[in-house]
Amino acid sequence: MRLFSFAVTWLIAFNCFAAQTDEKAPAKRIVALAPHIVEMLYEIGAGDNIVGTLAHADYPESAKDIPRIGDYKGVNFEQLLALKPDLVIAWQGGNNQQDIEKIKSLGIDIAFSSPTKIENVAKELRLFGQLTGYEVNAEKQARAFESALNQLKQDYQNKQTLSVFYQLWDAPLTTVRSDTWLSKQVEICGGKTIFDATKTPYPQVSIEAVIAQKPQVIVVPMSGETSKDVSEFWHGWVDIPAVKHKQFIITNADLVHRFTPRMLSGISDMCEKMDAARKIYQ
Repeated sequence: MRLFSFAVTWLIAFNCFAAQTDEKAPAKRIVALAPHIVEMLYEIGAGDNIVGTLAHADYPESAKDIPRIGDYKGVNFEQLLALKPDLVIAWQGGNNQQDIEKIKSLGIDIAFSSPTKIENVAKELRLFGQLTGYEVNAEKQARAFESALNQLKQDYQNKQTLSVFYQLWDAPLTTVRSDTWLSKQVEICGGKTIFDATKTPYPQVSIEAVIAQKPQVIVVPMSGETSKDVSEFWHGWVDIPAVKHKQFIITNADLVHRFTPRMLSGISDMCEKMDAARKIYQ
């Protein structure tokens, strides 16, 4: 009986030791393959662990000093291997799939960022916290994001609904379908994008199609370095209420097009501008 008890005790101890040794140590040398991944790693305090990234990772300011090993077209694998990362965080659906498969084949640990809706930002923060050992700070940031998002939804949930044309691009004229995460941003502000039955989530449309929908507001995202007069594109199309009343809302694409906590700043700005537009239609 004593021998049996000893065997059981030894087995339990061995399994606990095996579980501990199987746990991966927090990543210390990370290659982040998207700007939003870089930004969120900094958000939880793990920015100094990033040893490489791709072009356009420009926030916070210190992120500009991270070595670049490629761009949206692909990764330079010679540079990647020279960095000796213990973890690569890739953007599922945003990075080249062939690059992802090659990273796997090289035996480099890889994790994925795969946000598809606004609420996923909190989930991603928690994931990155687990990967880096910054769970406590990640949880704090995730809860702050969830609280701010819920407050923003409450602030605008009973506002007059505005019809919105979201001008993602002008050549060719491209918009968003109503079930996309960009349309959901508009919905938080009490707006409704005007195309909901298209085959693709980001369809090309004609000006005639926009005229037929008569949007009250036209939302145009722009990066911080872009400057142009949006009204010139729509000059003369006064059958569109947004054009007639000059209701063009410029949003910061660097905020609203990245899955990071700063997204809420961009949404909040859009909501305030849409609230001002409501006064025109009351």
